[in-house]
This record gives sequence, C-alpha cells and structure tokens, in this order.
Amino acid sequence: MKTIKQSGIYRSQIMQLDKLARHNRQGSFRTKDRYYEAFKRFCAFLADHYQLQKIENISGKHLVAYVLYMQEHGKSASTIKTDLSAIRFFHDKMSDPKYRLPTNAELGIELEQRLFAEADRAWTVPEFNRALAAAQAERRYDYILALYLARYAGLRIHECFRIDTATAEKALRENMITVKGKGGKIRSVPIPEHIRPILETLLDQTERGHKLLVPDDKPTDRAIKELQGFLRRERAMIQDPGDDRPLTFHGLRHSYASDTYMNLLGDGMSALDAHFEVSRLLGHERADVTNIYLASVRGKLDEGKEDGQ
Repeated sequence: MKTIKQSGIYRSQIMQLDKLARHNRQGSFRTKDRYYEAFKRFCAFLADHYQLQKIENISGKHLVAYVLYMQEHGKSASTIKTDLSAIRFFHDKMSDPKYRLPTNAELGIELEQRLFAEADRAWTVPEFNRALAAAQAERRYDYILALYLARYAGLRIHECFRIDTATAEKALRENMITVKGKGGKIRSVPIPEHIRPILETLLDQTERGHKLLVPDDKPTDRAIKELQGFLRRERAMIQDPGDDRPLTFHGLRHSYASDTYMNLLGDGMSALDAHFEVSRLLGHERADVTNIYLASVRGKLDEGKEDGQ
C-alpha cells in the first residue's frame, strides 16, 4: 500500500471498521477478508482526499470520487464493482449512517468504461487553423470568435450565440466568460488573451444590448445553422487528408477538454482533480460524459508511455 499521509485519520477509520467487522457473521472467510481489505483501501482514500473522520459520514460523492480514482489507476470494472459491494456491505452494518449510498446505476458513472472507446472527435491544430483561414477569407469574424470560444473556452455552439454586449464587456473586464448552459446551469470559464482582440472588434460593431453573433434581422437558430453549413461546405479543405472521422463544431469542445486535462496534469494536478476540473469547465455533472470528451487523452497518454519505455 502507498504511504498514507493522513495516517492518524486512517487509523481512526480502521478502528471503526474493526468494530463493524468483529460483529459481522455474514459471508465466507474469503469474502469477509476480501471486503475488509477493500474497505481499508477506501479508508486510505478517504483519509488522504477528504480527511473524513467518521466512516458513518460517507456519501455518494465519496463513491463517485473513489470510482474515478480506481479507474485512473487502471482497476478493472469487476474489481471496482466488488469494492463498491464491500463498501455497501459495511455501510449496511453501521448503526446510524448519515447518508443513503446510491446504487451503481445512480452513481452516474460508466463502470465498464466503454465510453473511452468512443471516437476521438477532437480537432487537430492544422484543422483548426484551416477553419480560421476559411472564415477569414469570407471575413466572417463572427465565425472566428465562435471557433475560438469553442476551442479555447469549451463553449457549446448555442452558448456562443447567446453572448450579448453585456456578457462580452464583463468577459473583457474579468478575463472570464460567464454563460448559461444546459438546464440553465451557469458557469464561468477563463478566456485566453488572444481571444480579446476579436471579442473587442465584434463588441465595437454591435449595438449595446444586442447579441454579438446574431444580426437583428435573423433568428438565432438560423445563425447557428449557417455556421454549421459553413463547416460542412469547407470540411474537405479543413479536415486532415485521409481522416474520415466526424468533424463538427462540437468537436472543438473535445479539443478544449483534452488540452485542458493534459495541461492540468502537466501543472501537477492529480488525474482525479483534473477530471473534476474539466467536468466543471465543460458544465457537466456526470463523470462518464466527461470521459467522452477525453477520448483523445488515452491516445496521448499511451504515446507518452511508449516514448518512456
């Protein structure tokens, strides 16, 4: 077992676990030993990541975090499921647990990790540059801003087209753009410095109180469809030769998620914390949905492992 930083908290947790184990009469010796060791590993995780004093206070958020932690460390789906069974087994023995633990289905995580096998939809750097060049050739600075916001802030296409002058002014003041996403969820995302010039240009050209990317005489859904039509028309020129994967505006969010995740790891953040941060920036609650956006990360990490061999 790796060194436990919060050893005092861990020892206290094990004392609580031992009390439960002493009164347990269920299961074979092998099952009891397996479950006991599994819960001990969970205690080590809780001690170091949450400094949780009482195991009666474990909740669904702890299970979600632990599953992600085990997945990041290469644990199989069967191992994860067995460990979850062990946690629930001892939780059922507690006299006064604070929370009801969610079932596997309620966790909102794909335990089989099938979603990592989803197609990599992230754009390459040359593809993005060619798209910018095509938009520049048509003097579509509104398209350029939308492409930038998706690629470097992870905005959905409808989030880009909702931006009005007040939102843009606030973004320029704070270097952070605030948008309303799915389900009315509001989030703020940092914007890089190179987005400022095009944002300032469009702000100067837009009447106060109006949307930056939607002319007054055009419905928002039509403006969105025109950008999507532009990408379809230019796809043959934009896409890398010999690549037949779907190239969509939404794929820029995949690029943003992948690069953000790798940068966070490079800055020393743990894989678990980086995963949660990417989820927050994308505006997602479910970890398995974020995994879809990180499909290309597996390839990058695998390449790094091969280079290091």
